[in-house]
Amino acid sequence: PRIQRWGEGLKSIINGEPPRTDFDYRDYVSGYRVPVVGHEIGQWCAYPDFSEIDEYTGVLKASNFEIFRETLNENHMGSQAHDFLMASGKLQALCYKADIEAALRTPGFAGFHLLQLHDFPGQGTALVGVLNAFFENKGYITPEEFRMFCNETVPLARMKRMVFKNNELFEAEIEIAHFGEKPLTSPEIICRISDKAGKILKEYTFSKEKIENGNCITVGSLSFDLSEILAPQKLSLEVSVRGTPFRNKWDFWVYPENQQVNKGEVIIAEKLDRNTEEVLKKGGSVLLLNYGHIGQEMGAKVAIGVSSIFWNTAWTHDQPPHTLGILCNPGAHAFDSFPTEYHSNWQWWDPVTHSQAMIIDSLPSSLKPIVQPVDTWFKNRRLALAFESRTGGGKLLVCSIDLKNNMDTRPVSRQLLSSFLNYMNSPFFNPENEVDIGDIKLLSGN
Repeated sequence: PRIQRWGEGLKSIINGEPPRTDFDYRDYVSGYRVPVVGHEIGQWCAYPDFSEIDEYTGVLKASNFEIFRETLNENHMGSQAHDFLMASGKLQALCYKADIEAALRTPGFAGFHLLQLHDFPGQGTALVGVLNAFFENKGYITPEEFRMFCNETVPLARMKRMVFKNNELFEAEIEIAHFGEKPLTSPEIICRISDKAGKILKEYTFSKEKIENGNCITVGSLSFDLSEILAPQKLSLEVSVRGTPFRNKWDFWVYPENQQVNKGEVIIAEKLDRNTEEVLKKGGSVLLLNYGHIGQEMGAKVAIGVSSIFWNTAWTHDQPPHTLGILCNPGAHAFDSFPTEYHSNWQWWDPVTHSQAMIIDSLPSSLKPIVQPVDTWFKNRRLALAFESRTGGGKLLVCSIDLKNNMDTRPVSRQLLSSFLNYMNSPFFNPENEVDIGDIKLLSGN
């Protein structure tokens, strides 16, 4: 029992179902009369840290890392190596948190063990550790952050989803998993909902006489009216046990119920036809939504999921997903009305699972995607889910995320579309790189 079992690929819990924290493995565990232990859960990868190469001063040499670095440089992304490490590492930590918490939520579960805390250089290179092969911190998660969800005592929150509209209630069931040396006597559990700036929007306090060893220990329920959250934003729920170091935290996202999508002067198209080419010739702006039109060799063969890679792609016969999350610049004007970090988080589940990667190796090396999937280190292809260019005399934004179908039921993707259009209608939309219209047509199946 784990959130990504062997062979599940993009149909696993983490990739195939919208993010939530209310599931567990009780049905699986209850079918056995012996203790059940989760075997080598996680195995989530991060991108190689090439600064580790110089630490191999003994009989071993990091030839694997040298090869990966060489192909990254050949594909004009050498300067992004550290960004790939950090973005993929943040996602790796998120995946481990989801895996471990699911185990801690399961009644009757005898326990779990990770494959290991550090990277394994063998068997094709398995970068599954939050520590490197020398047991050193890679820099994207602190020991304190890891102990929030992997400790003798862990606060837990069961949430049916992580994405809400502002005409809904945020609800959570609070639990404790406690396997400490002694019971917790008269604990007070503090729950706080905060915004990105750290402002506390709501606080709840629950008291218990005693918390004995075990898990699924009910603390209480909370609900929060989201009607005053007018702009799209990320909020956080933090649960802590007063007077102890035990705390845990979850992000969730709120979007306006009446999201406005304003096309303005932008022409939206699925392919470059005569009409859109004419718009570009006149200096106009085109949003090209080419999802569903990308050929195998142009990116459709890249299996993109919200999770990181499981173990690696070399020894798992290219088991999906093939990517390590996304990289973007949250300060870019394209995201002015779409709250995001520079890395994947749970709000990206819907856009990413409704997308196709574009392989842009043939485009100018100076072109940096607006949304860039981090490829497996065995391929190091330049990938994009969105990029901008000057093409055919006009301005173009190409996006291979499905921003067309069922948008009324997909608030995150709808907000992303709105943010892109707002950007394209603003003075900030001024692409630097010239891309030939023929190259764009190849990406779009023209």
